[in-house]
Parts: sequence; C-alpha cells; structure tokens
Amino acid sequence: MSNEVMNAAPAEEQKKYSPIRYAFGAVLAFFGISSATHRASKKRKKLVGDIVCYIILLFGAFLSVYPFWWMVAAGFADTSTTGIGSTILNSLVWWPRLSTASPGYSNGFFYNYSQFMTKAFQQVFSELTFWRALGNNLVYSIVPVVVGVITSASAAFSFAKLNWYGRDIVFFILLAAIMVPGACIMTAQFSMYDALGWRENGLVLIIPGLFGSIMTAFFIRQFLYGLPTSIIEAAKIDGAGYFRIFCGFILPLAMPAIMAQGLLSFMGCWNNYMGSYIFIPQNSLAVNLPHALSVFDKNVNSIEGGYGVVLAGAVFCVLPVMILFACFQRTIISSLMLTGSKE
Repeated sequence: MSNEVMNAAPAEEQKKYSPIRYAFGAVLAFFGISSATHRASKKRKKLVGDIVCYIILLFGAFLSVYPFWWMVAAGFADTSTTGIGSTILNSLVWWPRLSTASPGYSNGFFYNYSQFMTKAFQQVFSELTFWRALGNNLVYSIVPVVVGVITSASAAFSFAKLNWYGRDIVFFILLAAIMVPGACIMTAQFSMYDALGWRENGLVLIIPGLFGSIMTAFFIRQFLYGLPTSIIEAAKIDGAGYFRIFCGFILPLAMPAIMAQGLLSFMGCWNNYMGSYIFIPQNSLAVNLPHALSVFDKNVNSIEGGYGVVLAGAVFCVLPVMILFACFQRTIISSLMLTGSKE
C-alpha cells in the first residue's frame, strides 16, 4: 500500500500490536480513518469523504426523482382494460408491462394524454372542457401574480426607502400575521367569499391575490435595502415624485428580485389545488386543472383509459412548473439568498 494511503508505525512500535489489529488499522487507513497503527493521509481522507457525500446525495436524488419518474411511466400505462389497471400500476417499477408503446397497441403512444385533453372531461364533467380548465389555471396564475407582485414591490419600496410614522410597527404587524395558520381563518374566508358571490365565478382565486403577499414584500424589501438611497434623493432634486421614482428607478433596479418572486408566486398559483377545492364548487366552470384532476381520480371508473389517463393529466399539470423552474432556477435560488444591508 502506497505512502499516500497510509503511514505505518515504526518497526519497534509494530511489535506492540497484534497482526489482526495491525491489519485492521491498514484497512481503516485505506478508507481515510487514522488509528494507532496507521495514519491516513489528508488526500485519502478527502477522497473518501467526497465519495461518501456523493453516495448520500445520489441516494437522496433518487428518492426525489423516482416518484416523478413513476408518475411519468404510469402516464404511458395501458390501463384501459377493465380489472387490470390497478394490477399494472401496482407491479410497475421502471416501466409498465402493458404500455402504449407495446407492440400491437394501435391507439398511439400518447393515447392517455389525448384522452385527458379530449374525452375524459366529457365523461366526467357536463360542461367543463380541458381548454376551459387550462384557461382558468392561466388566469388564476398570471393576473394575481403580475398585479400582486407589483403591489408587493410598491409596499416593499415604502417599507425600505420611505420614512413615515409607524412604518416599522406596521411592518412587524404584517410579519406577525404570517404566524397565523391559514386553516384558522379559512372558515371566515369561506363565509366572506360566499357572501360576496366570488365562489362560482372564480374571483376568489383572483381578487385576494391582487393585494400582494407579505413574504414577497419582505424579500423585495430586503433587496431594496442594498440599493443606495442617494438615487432617490437625486430623483427628488430633479422633481420626480414617488410614483415616478418607483416606476422609473425602483422597478428596473429591483427586477431580479421581482422576477424571482413572481416565478415562485406563479408556481404556487398554478398548483393551487387546495384553494380551488375548498372555495370553488366541484360542478362550477371555474375549477382549475388540479381540482379537475382530483375529480377524475374520484370518477376513474367513468374514464375511458382508467388510471393511466389520470396520471397523464398529473404529468401535464406538473410539467409547465418543472420547465419554468429548470429555466429560471438560478434566478429563484439567488432570490432566496438575498440579504439586505443598510447603508
């Protein structure tokens, strides 16, 4: 064994240890662990440590990725035959034994996806179509996010750069409101939205989001703390008002933080199954895609194609968010690492 792997004890000290202990020390030194008989080199310690870390990370990555891969594979399962659909899915490990790619299957490789986008909605809902549910999802995800992020940015500008009486007290009250669990106020929200008539038309998932988010305002505020106040003072000298300063200076300079928080908000609104499920009736035309997918799961026996169609719909719901995160992951991660520093 090379000197880089271990440094053996001197010959006179080797006599103190039995051959078994000496051999055991050599094995430990090979794996980067020093002992009384052998001392492992720093290079070997680092190599073994890196290998162990990579093994743990790969195992964690597998645990995270495999459920998604199972869902994708199940989306191509041929579960149209009555009585064997659940058996095929229960035996699925990497790929279904009966799939839309099997030889002799004549309906096409993307049969489950085409069923989800066409006939499945007709078989479960009386009037709701796939394109209507997709349009609802886009409206619920774009309108509140665009308006809400701008509202949050204006609040962040006020909390970070404007001096007014009670500013810090109001901000801490808003932060304290985050500590209240959403389930505690859900009953009151349901009663209020029902009295306002927002449940049937989907306004319940639009109007509240227009007023922004406390956490979005907090993150943008932290970012604005790093911008020099001299910019605002110079704009004031030139005669600019607060609205012009916000639109002409703050929005462009804070665009990285605004974009990142907007992407996170979009993902949350796109996957807002709980909001639609609680506040919007099941038979309403205002349900979003995740809500419609849960109705499919309850009526899977009525769908031509069975569970494979439902899982294909689940992949379709998740895919846009995954593509969005893959394209903008650096922007999103950097926004989570923002820390404000005062001048």
